[in-house]
Amino acid sequence: MSVIPCERDDRLRAEIARFAEALKTEAHRLGDHGLSETDFYRSPLFRGAIEQVRGEFSATMREKREFVKHALNHLEDHGHIEGWDRERGRARSDYAVQLKSGRRAVIDLKGCLDGDNTTLFKRPADADEFVIWSLCTNVAADPQHNVWSGLHTRLCPKIISRGEAVDGLIVWDMVCGTDGRTCPKLDAVPARARNALGPFLAPPPCLYALPAVVPDAVTPKAIAQPLAAVELLSAFHAAFGGRDEEVSSVDFELEQRGDESLRRTIIRRNDRIEQASELTSIRRA
Repeated sequence: MSVIPCERDDRLRAEIARFAEALKTEAHRLGDHGLSETDFYRSPLFRGAIEQVRGEFSATMREKREFVKHALNHLEDHGHIEGWDRERGRARSDYAVQLKSGRRAVIDLKGCLDGDNTTLFKRPADADEFVIWSLCTNVAADPQHNVWSGLHTRLCPKIISRGEAVDGLIVWDMVCGTDGRTCPKLDAVPARARNALGPFLAPPPCLYALPAVVPDAVTPKAIAQPLAAVELLSAFHAAFGGRDEEVSSVDFELEQRGDESLRRTIIRRNDRIEQASELTSIRRA
């Protein structure tokens, strides 16, 4: 049972931890700062350098947007969508996609899904479809934890409490299928759908279809839409070599016990339940 096919590489994580420890203990030997070992670690130099590098990696969206641009260009060039554009100046949305049917899809880019930024979304009033796209380039992160945390802990409560549906989730970035995050979809057929997106090579994306309605007292069980009902997800599925048995469906359930609201999240894939939560309280912000 799995939330997402890929898993964290514990060997790589251990190697990263060992290197981080070596960096902490040997950093005073680097550069020409002229400080003794004791003075180096007492000074703000080491921590300041670490924070600067960390900020440079986390703050930039350039490479992620480059990946998205090539993916959307591929969809357009191969006739899966009519066109797309950046949503400049619009609240919290990143891209607008004109679908073949004439419908309008809006994409909101997120990171690894396990942070509070995942809850900062707003479905535009003019969006026929609203999709969140997770680009998590931290190779030490745990995809199982991140996706489950995003769906159950963050998205589900916000969807219910604000009454704003999210039609789908895309989990896909330039790290997928690399040594940093091997992809089980390529195990049997290593060359399967190695989609060339500019400088990037990527396996098929992980797609999650969510309910079209928000669970409430009248409809406490909101069942995931079929993939065909979410045109943008269907375009990604067709364009990048997806297989039907790899598509995940996410159901949300709501139960009221007195003044307390509880929700359950269920992930289904290939006609079986991959993960289901217990009924969990929705804590109002």
